[in-house]
Amino acid sequence: MKQYLEMKRKHPDAILLFRVGDFYETFSTDAIDASRILGITLTRRANGAASSVELAGFPHHALDTYLPRLVRAGKRVAICEQLEDPKLTKKLVKRGITELITPGLNLSDSLLQARRNNFLAGVCFSGKEAGVAFLDISTGEFLCAQGSQQYVEKLLGGIAPAELVMMRGEKSRSMRFLHNSCSCRRGTEGETGSCTCRDKASGI
Repeated sequence: MKQYLEMKRKHPDAILLFRVGDFYETFSTDAIDASRILGITLTRRANGAASSVELAGFPHHALDTYLPRLVRAGKRVAICEQLEDPKLTKKLVKRGITELITPGLNLSDSLLQARRNNFLAGVCFSGKEAGVAFLDISTGEFLCAQGSQQYVEKLLGGIAPAELVMMRGEKSRSMRFLHNSCSCRRGTEGETGSCTCRDKASGI
């Protein structure tokens, strides 16, 4: 579990898919969420000094089936792969995060809609005004604007980004603004109705 916990500390707000042999495993609260969203079996196993830890997983070849369901539920997903052949090492297999997928940052055909942009939006505030930027990494489209908060609310409502990020210090101050303007596409499986808005420490 030490290797898993090291990876999880780097992405605490993402569901970590941890490659173990031919399976992707999830643990603890990630396993509880994955079990509920994906409809897979939740089990427990002994964990050293701890009494037990929740566990849920699926075969690696089923990633294209399960990954879209997690992202559509509004989850960020970090994929941790084995970076070397287990047969060629006598030590713990080296692992690393190879991909981070969020509702607004993905290039998967199984997640994108051919006739609809998949925008990631970023909002910042200055007094009574706000600025907003939209980026679709699948097409390269980039849009930005600034004006009154009401104007930005209308833009967000009309464009309906897949994900919205903002400065962490701004989130509490502008929670009412978010509730008024948030039109992020909702998850349709597992966490229907959950917002994909999230806050970010600095920068977008």
